[in-house]
Amino acid sequence: MSDLNAPPAPAPAPRRWTALALIALAQFMVIMDTSIIGVALPEMQTALGFSQENLSWVFNAYVVAFGGLLLLGGRLSDLFGAKRLFVAGWVVLAVGSAVAGPAGEAWAELVGRAVQGAGSALIAPAALTLLMTLFGGRPQELTKAFALYGAAAPAGGTAGVFLGGLITQYAGWQWVFWINIPVALGVLLATPGVMPGGAARRGSVDWLGAVTVTRGLALTVYGVVRAPETGWGSAGTWLVPAGGLLLIGAFVAIQARRREPLMRLGIWRSPDLAGANLAQLLMAAAWIPMWFFLNLYLQQVLGLEAFASGAALLPMTAAIMLMMIVPAPRLIARFGPRPLIVTGLPALAAGMVWLSFVRPDGSFVVDVLPASLLAAVGMSLAFIPSPGTALAIPDPAEGGLASGIVNTSYQVGSALGLAAMTAVAAANGAGEPGNPQALTHGFSAAFLGAAALALAGALASALTLRTPGRAAAARVAGEPSSVG
Repeated sequence: MSDLNAPPAPAPAPRRWTALALIALAQFMVIMDTSIIGVALPEMQTALGFSQENLSWVFNAYVVAFGGLLLLGGRLSDLFGAKRLFVAGWVVLAVGSAVAGPAGEAWAELVGRAVQGAGSALIAPAALTLLMTLFGGRPQELTKAFALYGAAAPAGGTAGVFLGGLITQYAGWQWVFWINIPVALGVLLATPGVMPGGAARRGSVDWLGAVTVTRGLALTVYGVVRAPETGWGSAGTWLVPAGGLLLIGAFVAIQARRREPLMRLGIWRSPDLAGANLAQLLMAAAWIPMWFFLNLYLQQVLGLEAFASGAALLPMTAAIMLMMIVPAPRLIARFGPRPLIVTGLPALAAGMVWLSFVRPDGSFVVDVLPASLLAAVGMSLAFIPSPGTALAIPDPAEGGLASGIVNTSYQVGSALGLAAMTAVAAANGAGEPGNPQALTHGFSAAFLGAAALALAGALASALTLRTPGRAAAARVAGEPSSVG
């Protein structure tokens, strides 16, 4: 018998699917901004004077700011309302793009990229919180919404390579940054009419914690990136990342003592939160180096122009989007998230191992296409279940914090994975531009290293994700479990 005193279910937002389109666009854009610079890197290297080793900082300046400030973004979203933070993030992203586009020197480029990352750190947790607000009480729609949202991230990462090639070849590398400005203006005009409002809550902001974790992450990544230059046996090589890890440890200590911390440590008692975030971190640490070095292989070894290099990765983009929208939600509903993560990450690793056999005189059809499609299948299976599991927390008021944590895991994994694989590639010959054999050897080593990270993610998921299939699927979808 139904409870006559139970409150009625809230009426669905009439324009929730239009709002979801903006949320998916936000996810697409913030992830695309990590990858759209990939094809433009060789031209930017020439124009701005980056060395081969330091070139990855065009990527890392963005993801370090993005990952380091995501917890702050999640906290601000909970305090001031997700809609306000969503709008503010687009403004900051547009400002950073306006700085990065006309940059004439390397330092100015990195400042613009860092400001872009700060804007994305406000957008991403706010977007995920808005999604849960719109669909959290409607389990069947929530699964579809997560599928579209999940497809937007890797699609943005891979499509960014294609768009970057198109823009770089026909408009100039500066437009890989300027493209954000008209998109931001369009989103800002559309948001007031479709996004749900949210009341602000009383509370304080842990600025010390935000500064500590961001600086700790930056130092850790910087130490790994510069290791090939300073030498792995140098004391400085180990002191810099050690200082970064100490700052991250200090951040945890600060959180334990604050009345209103940036990250309430008790949230980690939520079922499977740690395991799902570890899967996100290791998946990103494998995936981002793969597309980074795959793009360099296409241009610097196979000699493809910018547009052709981007177009070469369109099949991978299409495979990811198709897999995430059609079969992935059905597989989650049937088997639960854990089997998909544990299966998808080894498939991703297998694709990377296949890529490690690339040849200096290879071809796209033989050396790249089949391996990239296999990697896309693996990514499609693993990507949606891990954030969905991480966000299935008991307290909806901490939705911004949970989304900040899960996005932080992905961006931290991206930065550290790329830093580590850049060091691996450089140590194996990739620091010699113009030498196809040396470059190929270095890129192959990076692909193998990324595959090892994906396998580590699969093992970690198998050991740490405990919730069985259908119960986990219900929890991810926001349904009460009927199991047990």
